[in-house]
Amino acid sequence: MGLTNLNSTHLSSAKITAAQDAIAALETALAEITFNLSPEDRRRYGSINEQNKLFVNKVYDYNQSQVNLSSPEVDWDEFNKDHSSRNTLEGMISRLESLITRLNNSKTLHDYDNYQSALVDYSYTTYKAGTSAPGFEDKYKDLKQFFVKNSTSTAPPEEKK
Repeated sequence: MGLTNLNSTHLSSAKITAAQDAIAALETALAEITFNLSPEDRRRYGSINEQNKLFVNKVYDYNQSQVNLSSPEVDWDEFNKDHSSRNTLEGMISRLESLITRLNNSKTLHDYDNYQSALVDYSYTTYKAGTSAPGFEDKYKDLKQFFVKNSTSTAPPEEKK
């Protein structure tokens, strides 16, 4: 028999509410700085690659250590704010991506558990339908639609009647 209940840890209603409230608070706190860029905008502004990040950081370092070498045509206060915001956002994004990965992993285990249990129930339903137990034939007919026979089917083997 396969592994079941790979993730039997479940959040309480209070923790679900707290997490949803925290997400809402985060969305509210960041609303003024978040933008929906169109695909065209994304192509236009893009994302600076690692080499260009190193370049920006080097210019920042020069401005911090030898301001006399900095161009007077650059608004350095705004440059420094952008640099600080960018670093802050990168840290937040990294933490959120890590959290999303862990949430997806947890969801995957719950999905697997649900599917395995559903297969067990389908096998039981198939057996009971074969004994003409009341209600099971209709349930079997309703569930078997998910196991259409084709060359790529992952249907469980039918039990012999």
